[in-house]
Order: sequence, then C-alpha cells, then structure tokens
Amino acid sequence: MFVRFVPRLAVGLACALAAVGDRAVANPDAAGPVPASPTLAPSGADTAEPSDAGADFELVQPPSVVEPPVVGDSAAGVQPLPPTGELTLEFVQQLALSNNPSIHQAAAQVAALRGKWLQAGLAPNPTAGYVASEIGGDGSAGQQGGYVGQQFITAHKLQRDRNIVAAEIAKAQQQLAAMQVRVRTDVRQAYYRALLAQRRVEVAGDLTAVAESAATASQQLYDAEEIPLAGLLQTEITQQNAMVALRTARNSHAQAWRELSAVVASDALPPQPLAGDISQLPATLDWQQQQMRILQSSPEVAAAMADVSRARRALNRACVEPIPDVSTQVSVQYDASSQDTIAGVQIGVPLPLWNRNQGGIRQAQAEISAAVRNVDRVEQQLSQRLAGAFRRYADALVTAQTYATEILPRSERTLALVRRGYDQGETGYLPLLAAQQTYFQANLAYLDALGEVWDNHIFIDGLLLDGSLAARAE
Repeated sequence: MFVRFVPRLAVGLACALAAVGDRAVANPDAAGPVPASPTLAPSGADTAEPSDAGADFELVQPPSVVEPPVVGDSAAGVQPLPPTGELTLEFVQQLALSNNPSIHQAAAQVAALRGKWLQAGLAPNPTAGYVASEIGGDGSAGQQGGYVGQQFITAHKLQRDRNIVAAEIAKAQQQLAAMQVRVRTDVRQAYYRALLAQRRVEVAGDLTAVAESAATASQQLYDAEEIPLAGLLQTEITQQNAMVALRTARNSHAQAWRELSAVVASDALPPQPLAGDISQLPATLDWQQQQMRILQSSPEVAAAMADVSRARRALNRACVEPIPDVSTQVSVQYDASSQDTIAGVQIGVPLPLWNRNQGGIRQAQAEISAAVRNVDRVEQQLSQRLAGAFRRYADALVTAQTYATEILPRSERTLALVRRGYDQGETGYLPLLAAQQTYFQANLAYLDALGEVWDNHIFIDGLLLDGSLAARAE
C-alpha cells in the first residue's frame, strides 16, 4: 500500500508544482494567462493550465482546415477575364493558388501531421510466444505452452500525445494559410509590376515619338540653316536616349512577365495585355488600423499561439509520465509430468522511485516560457516590418500624388509651349532639350513612385507576407 501511495503522491506534487511553475516562468511579471489568440487562432486551442494526473481528461480532435484571411481583392480594381482577352488579376491568382508548389508543400505537411496524430494514439500491439519450463525433469518434456501479453497505457497518455500533435497540426494549418497569403501577395506584386512595365513601355514609346518629332524638326531647321549643327546633334542624342529607354523598358517588361509566370508556376502564360489601371492609386492606408488588423489576423501570430498550446499540452503530458503503465501476461501450459493443463498470470508495473520525470517537467515549463515570449517577439517583429513598409508606402504616395497633380501637368504644358515655339523658330534648341529632359524624367519618376506605392500597399494589405518561393526550414 505504501509503495503505491508514494509514487502517486509524488506525481501529484510534481504536477501541482508544474502548474505553478508554468504561471511563474511563462509570465515572470504577472500570473495572468497567455494572451488571447488572434482571429486565425487554431480551433481546439488549449489555453487552460495543465491538469493534475488524476483529473478528468478530454481528447482534442485534429483541427479542421483553416481558411486564409481575405486580402488583396479590394485594391485590385480589375474584373474577371473579359471577352477582349486581357488577363485579369483574379484569373492569375486562381491559377497560382492551384499551381504554386509552396502551397502543395504546406498542405502535404498538414497531411503528414494528421498521420502522426493517428499514429500517436495507437495502443501497443499485444505479444504472443512460446514458453517452456522444467524441461527434462524426471525425463519428461516439462511444461510446454504459449503466452499472450499486453501493455496497458495509463493516465490517457496516448490521448495526451495526440493532443500535442493536434497543436502541431493547428500550427501547420496556420503556416498553410500564411503560404496562401504569401502566394496572393507575390502574384499581386508581380501582376502590378508587369502592369507597370507594360505602362512604362507605352510611356517610353510616347517619349520616343516626341523625341523623333523634335529630331525631324531640328533636321528641317538645320537644312534651312536656322540652327547650328550642334543643335541638330543634341536633338538626335535625345532621340537615341529615348530609343534606349524604350528598349530597356521592353526588357523590363519581359523580366516582369517571366517573374509573374514563375510565381503562377505556369509556362502557358505568353505575354499579353493586362487588365487594370496602374495610375489609379489604391485606397489610403491608416497606420493604426493596419497595425491592429495585422496583429489580429496574421497567421504568423496564430502559429506562435499554436506553439504555446503545444507547450502547455506537452507539460500536461510530462506530468503523467511517472504514472506506471501496466504490463500483463497470460500463459497456458501443458505439464507432461502431471498431465495437467496449467495457467499463469503476470502483472508488472515500474516503480517511479527515483525517475519521476523531473527533468522532463522542467523542460516543458521552460518551453512554455519560450513559446509565450515568441508570441511577443512575432508581434513586435510585425510592428517593426510594418513601420518600414508603411514609411516607404507613405513616401511613394506623396511623390506619386505630387507628380500626378503638379509636376506632370506642368512639365507637359511646358514641353508643348516650348515645342510650339521651337517649330515656329521663336525658341532655341536648348530650351527644347531642357523641356524634353524634364518631361522624360518626370514621367519615369512618376512610374517609379507608382510602382513603389503599389508594391508596399500590396505588401501591407497581404499581412506583410511574401516570398512564397523562398526555401523555409521547418
């Protein structure tokens, strides 16, 4: 009786100390609970304190599939594939979600963990064999027979193991949701970069036409001996620079299209017109609203919360580890000497006198502390990443708005006036070259600002998740 009482008392004390240690170690400054899960918190998340070994127990089923947050479609400004054949953002996104290998990789990880959950709860197989004793006694065959044995796992250990894996599944599903968001972000960024490159080719073509017209006018004025040779050469140089800009714009468009095809994971996307207006600025973002939305909806935070849940369940499991499992064996033998059939029964349990999993419990307590601190780290890192992206977005937005409303209209009007005066012989070639240069630079700077606005707006709208094709160590 005493031998049975001492181990159970030790286990109860260990679990009680573990629960106290969980509160003290996980939050040294206060004994409050772990912060509440964000919007994408995994279903079945276990945030309760570890129970004692003899407390009631409930099996946690594997969480259902978590749908990713809806992001990105509000600012797209494009419709499904129209009859004209223009490629739409929605069509490209659906194609990427079906083909991108990173999503299939994350989904396979979830499926693997579901297999792990099934295996973790399976009971040990029974054993069977042959047994013989007293062979040769009095010249007889002794006792010959067979036995069947079974180990019984106590304290719901198998179910507790499954609960740990269920938290791992919840984390993997959040990683799958994050990967889907990453793919959407990458597709939208690549789409708008291709759309911007398409627009840059159009602008470069217009600038080349302007430069060619100026060069033609200069040739006529030179033939009429109204301008010197230097003036003709300067306008021809401007024309050549415009042609170089057009060729490089076409190269950039080819690169942007190849990157879009890589994200979509489809070689069946020949370059074609894209639907959408790159010059239409997206809705203005507010810092506080975006920070709150990201912290509440980020799958990265939800995955960190799943780590906290797993650590708590691991502590719960560590507390019951010292409770002995029961090994049983039943044998049936035939005694050749007495010609009797005899049976035997063995029941054995280990005595947790020295090893009561003290180190495992302490390890589990420390892992809870690390998991809780990791949630804080992820939230602070998100705020840090948002700060940089929001500053780049705000700077680009101011630049794009200024160019659209002030600089571009003035530079276009200036070029028109100077060109009219140049054609009429009222203005020299130097003012014309300066007006052309200003007009070229203003248009290119405007496109650069537009690209920066869309790139950072999409990154923020996509919960700061991108790089779907980057290798990740799990």
